[in-house]
Amino acid sequence: MRKNNQFALLAQRRFAPFFWTQFLGALNDNVFKTALLTILTYDALSWTTMDTGLLNNLIPGLFILPFFLFSATAGQLADKLEKGRVARYVKLLEIAIMAIAAFGWMTHHLWLLVAAVVGMGIHSTIFGPVKYAYLPQQLKREELVGGNGVIEMGTFVGILLGEILGAVLVVQKTWGLQLVAGATLAIAVLGWLASLAIPKSPAPAPELKINWNPFTETVRNLGFSRRNRPVFLSLLGNSWFWFYGAIMLAQFPLYAKNYLHGDHSVFVLLLAVFSVGIGAGSLLCERLSGHKVEIGLVPFGSIGLSVFGLELYFASVAYGGTALTTSLDLAGFLAQSGSWRILIDCIAIGVFGGLYIVPLFALIQTRCDPAHVSRTIAGMNIMNSLFMVVAALVAMVLLRSGFTIPEIFLTTAILNAVVALYIFSLVPEFLMRFLAWILIHTIHRVRVINGEAIPAQGAAVLVCNHVSYVDAIVIMAASPRPIRFVMDHRIFKIPVLSWVFRTAKAIPIAPAKEDPWLMEKAYVDIAQALHEGDLVCIFPEGKLTTNGEMNPFKSGVKKIIERSPVPVIPLALRGLWGSLLTRDKTNPFHRGFRRGPFSRLELAVGEEIPAAQVTPELLQERVQSLRGHWK
Repeated sequence: MRKNNQFALLAQRRFAPFFWTQFLGALNDNVFKTALLTILTYDALSWTTMDTGLLNNLIPGLFILPFFLFSATAGQLADKLEKGRVARYVKLLEIAIMAIAAFGWMTHHLWLLVAAVVGMGIHSTIFGPVKYAYLPQQLKREELVGGNGVIEMGTFVGILLGEILGAVLVVQKTWGLQLVAGATLAIAVLGWLASLAIPKSPAPAPELKINWNPFTETVRNLGFSRRNRPVFLSLLGNSWFWFYGAIMLAQFPLYAKNYLHGDHSVFVLLLAVFSVGIGAGSLLCERLSGHKVEIGLVPFGSIGLSVFGLELYFASVAYGGTALTTSLDLAGFLAQSGSWRILIDCIAIGVFGGLYIVPLFALIQTRCDPAHVSRTIAGMNIMNSLFMVVAALVAMVLLRSGFTIPEIFLTTAILNAVVALYIFSLVPEFLMRFLAWILIHTIHRVRVINGEAIPAQGAAVLVCNHVSYVDAIVIMAASPRPIRFVMDHRIFKIPVLSWVFRTAKAIPIAPAKEDPWLMEKAYVDIAQALHEGDLVCIFPEGKLTTNGEMNPFKSGVKKIIERSPVPVIPLALRGLWGSLLTRDKTNPFHRGFRRGPFSRLELAVGEEIPAAQVTPELLQERVQSLRGHWK
């Protein structure tokens, strides 16, 4: 597969049948739910006397309730059983549920349809752990972000098409209910047929003994997830996204009808642009992340969610059609002043949502215990469901308290900013990677050569030439894993950059004649980091270059390898000399204009050198060869 073409996965059996199975499931969920919500919004009196706003928040809440109750059990089943087999059983269950729903449509029985909503929630609960645990088993590490992006794109395209299809079919005169019943049954059958081609995906824990008590297993599952702090906080961040999305999407039917004064086509348009945005953001992750798990995109996505959530409030207040008494069709809505601004805000929220959620999924998949992926995903689904139930309750309380729908958008955007700051303060790695990502996508354009040679797992020492004050940040941004940097204690103390280095758990070192205690402590910290399986990066020159040429490598690297015999990976930065953050003594303004914005640089990665062969001279030779003549 070409590295720059994530869609090539759709032509491969290890991915395509699974993609279409989950796509058709998402499509069917949303044909059914949207048809029900549409008929209750625009033809409520024919079905019930209950408050429509209450039902619009209650039905999504009932759909996700099974996630809270049964995810722990579903996670165990996905770890114990072969995943293709589980998927096929789930699709048969979907056919049965849609048959019950068809009877509800035909008999005009609202509570039978509500029961089917719960049934589809159970269907999605069982399939959820399979969905995200399947990918790391079948995809290579460098394919994981792209694969997740395609899956998320497919999910939200399925949501989009399902919402459009459900909203359009159900309002057709005379035959609308029959069309919905037939379409949902047909889609369920197609999903089962697609699942038959899913290749075998062996169970990671076939000996696992199932705990059928969902409550004790839920507690145990969440307890296990909490042991890995970055993963657990990523689960929380993922769940917060679903809180945000649940509140926003649940308001769209009444927002379109009562605030924008649109008919059901306006409601469909809002859903369409939001879903297109999510799909576009999910696909952008592959390009923006450089084909690796780039969690620096998560703060970027979170900032966008708050900014455009606030902007949606102001756009709604400025909307020109609020005083209308007649219902607008699609063309009428688009003709109103401010309508395009609202649509741009909705699609932007979707784009930044995709940038937020895809890297979180990839981080969870790559950093949790491989034998516990399904149960970790199940733990995430439990938290997702809890957050979404709370979202439904919060939305109902706000509506009862007199909040307008734009004010709910405003409140949600502000809450998102507060929660994001809290999560990122607990795991500064997110913000640190964001700063690194910004650096290499604004001031510099960085090309990584042979980046796959940086080991995905296990301890290793990286050695690199020392050109600028931001060498560590460039290397950090290029690596798929966190790196412990060993750096001069004076650079470590530079204001602002010091926070980044401390957050990255950098190891300050000083020459023995300056601070022998700090030097010895650095070697002890390095040995401990390598013992724990971390990557450690050192700059063997011991100081920044003052002329662009490499200084002689010192013997400290040999001392490190003698204590901890691990492989050594040579790196070379080229193209960075002469930037404002180097020790080039020429005029800094002249240098800045000479290089121009978005200056190009490269990080070349060499093949690993076994510990037994490591000498300072050999390492300098390898790094010099990688760097070549380009400073």
